[in-house]
Amino acid sequence: MGGSVLKIADAGFGLLLCVGLMSCGGRSTPAPAPLPTPAADFSLSAAPTAITLVPGGPGQQLSVNATAANGFTGVVTIILSGLPGGVSTQPSTFTLTPGIAQSITVTASSGAVAGSATLTVTGTSGSLTHSSTVAANVSAPPPDFALTLTPASLTVVGGSTGLPVSVAAAAVNSLTGTVAVAITDLPSGVTANPATLSLTPGAAQSVVITAAPTAAAATATVTFTGTSGSLTHSSTLALTVQTIAMTNAPDVTTFHYDVARDGLNAQETILTQSNVNSTQFGKIGFDAVDGKVDAQPLFLANVFVGGQLHNVLYVATEHNSVYAFDADNGTQIWKTSILGSGETTSDDRGCSQITPEIGITSTPVIDRRQGTNGSLFTIGMSKDANGGYHQRLHALDLTTGLDTGSPTDIAATYPGNGDNSQNGNVVFDPVQYAERAALLLLNGNIYTGWTSHCDSGPYTGWVIGYSESTLAQTQVLNLTPNGNEGSIWMSGDGLAADSSGFLYLLQANGTFDTTLNSNGFPASGDYGNAMVKLSTTGRLAVADYFETYNGTTESSEDLDLGSGGEMLLPDQTDASGHVHHLIVGAGKDKNIYLADRDNLGKFNPASAPMDSNIYQEIPGAMTGMVYSTPAYFNGTLYYSSDGDTLKAFPLTNAVLATSPSSQTTVKFSHPGPTPSISANRTQNGIVWALESGLSAAGVLHAYDPSNLTREFYNSNQAPKGRDSFGNGNKFITPLIVNGKVYVGTQSGVAVFGLLPAQ
Repeated sequence: MGGSVLKIADAGFGLLLCVGLMSCGGRSTPAPAPLPTPAADFSLSAAPTAITLVPGGPGQQLSVNATAANGFTGVVTIILSGLPGGVSTQPSTFTLTPGIAQSITVTASSGAVAGSATLTVTGTSGSLTHSSTVAANVSAPPPDFALTLTPASLTVVGGSTGLPVSVAAAAVNSLTGTVAVAITDLPSGVTANPATLSLTPGAAQSVVITAAPTAAAATATVTFTGTSGSLTHSSTLALTVQTIAMTNAPDVTTFHYDVARDGLNAQETILTQSNVNSTQFGKIGFDAVDGKVDAQPLFLANVFVGGQLHNVLYVATEHNSVYAFDADNGTQIWKTSILGSGETTSDDRGCSQITPEIGITSTPVIDRRQGTNGSLFTIGMSKDANGGYHQRLHALDLTTGLDTGSPTDIAATYPGNGDNSQNGNVVFDPVQYAERAALLLLNGNIYTGWTSHCDSGPYTGWVIGYSESTLAQTQVLNLTPNGNEGSIWMSGDGLAADSSGFLYLLQANGTFDTTLNSNGFPASGDYGNAMVKLSTTGRLAVADYFETYNGTTESSEDLDLGSGGEMLLPDQTDASGHVHHLIVGAGKDKNIYLADRDNLGKFNPASAPMDSNIYQEIPGAMTGMVYSTPAYFNGTLYYSSDGDTLKAFPLTNAVLATSPSSQTTVKFSHPGPTPSISANRTQNGIVWALESGLSAAGVLHAYDPSNLTREFYNSNQAPKGRDSFGNGNKFITPLIVNGKVYVGTQSGVAVFGLLPAQ
């Protein structure tokens, strides 16, 4: 046979298939064409086929794979579609090599809307396209919060007022719980107040960040961590701590340095006995003001004003103005007037005692802790448009000069039938009085002592207390309620106070009741011309007193004890080791009176010609009448009087010498000086005294406390009037602090210090 033959017969259709070169039924048939090869392709899959997304939670991964078919060797580009709002992928597109799976992360943002969606994974390679679907469920978002700080960065200065940071928790997805916030990573010396917080979402709270004066310069990241249940979030504060060189000088917040009125600054480290001379020391400035400066200036070290650190000199004037000067360069920081609307200062009413106007006469007092920035308390006299006279107590912010509240009009009544009494009460009439005595701050109360205007009746002796926080009147005492006169002026000295809270003063001439009760006190409560001790517990009351045997006679002759100021001596130990608490004072009778504060002596008319009921009396110790307050240093009392020298009286075994150990060659004209003393503890002591009068040029003197004949300096020594400062005032006390001496004048404050190096 010529070849093989495959016959397939189909009986129904008569089909005959012949294969190969053969003859089928005698005919030759060609071979059929081969079948086509399948095209190259791929298939696509995604796993898992269903995912659940949590808004704001971690992303879910899909594994996408392409499988090659029929020899497919291309790459496949993948995209994901059908994403609901707030849902995204990473990466958003990529390519696959068949057989190598890749992952895509699907994430729902915190704002994604809950619901279901079908995600389509589409792969494309050339004209080939395949897809796979994934069921996605976006769950409801869980409650949460976000923590924010405002500001996010802060700079604080050591020793300055703290700065606030606002902390807020914002509720997310209807969070209803509170958020506890802890503060960590504060640098040493830096505090947060409060140290922890409990926040209600939506209600911000403030944290004050404060750096102590000793805090070191630093930068830090402070972490605020908020926790609510299992939720925790934090926010950071970029904190910078700056340091400023602080002045090492004491504050002078009251007359004569302290409530004992001892006139000593024992923390003066700049001025020494060797550099206070006309070559190295002199007038270096003048702080001009709008009226006479009768009040002693006051001084504060390291005051922050407008974010800047200043040493500040506070000056009050008879024009009812208060100034704050930079004590280092004389720049005016602020000025304020305490006059009421439409008011003027009081006229002198034809009297030359305080002239030509009466405004602020007494030395104010300062409390750095009262109010937001500390307060200066002062009393000013004024006259309204209707001719009415006012005495008002003000509290001024130390950094702005603004009144921190409503000033209080001085008004008072007290049971009695004395001068200016009505219906069984003596009445305080502001036109009849002047506030000459310096203000006293003690245990939250401002104490005022009132003198008469020009010794012109009717007037009596008033001590009135006010709350420093509210300026409300707290205590009233009249010391001549059934008599007359008996005012309190002490030539500008203030009421003194001891550590037990008792007050002390010298009262001017006035009614004294020589009829005593069973306890030795005046039967009618009149204490004119007396040394008085007051109790401040509850109501003001006389706890003890001393009256000279001839007090009534001296009052009638205007030889009052209260013309000078009192001073409380440091504890004195006698020869037997007994400790004495002494007070000293002198007046117009030229005697020095030294009394035991635990037993002032009361009144003994039978003790003439000397007062045997007092601790010690030195008759005629002073040449002139005393219109001054003494000073004390290293066991010695320094005293002067009208037309007299400045004298040093040593104390030995708690007894005052009856004659001075030394005295100046200069005799001081009216009214005589109230000395002040600067020293570095017990070293480098200098006694400062002023020749100061209304009609003569003032002169500043500096003396050796161990020998007052040795003068270190006076302001007339330099040539060409270099250190002259104009005429003085009646009762000016020099202030010595931080290397400078401040002297009040009729138009400002003269400033003395070390001269610039040549």
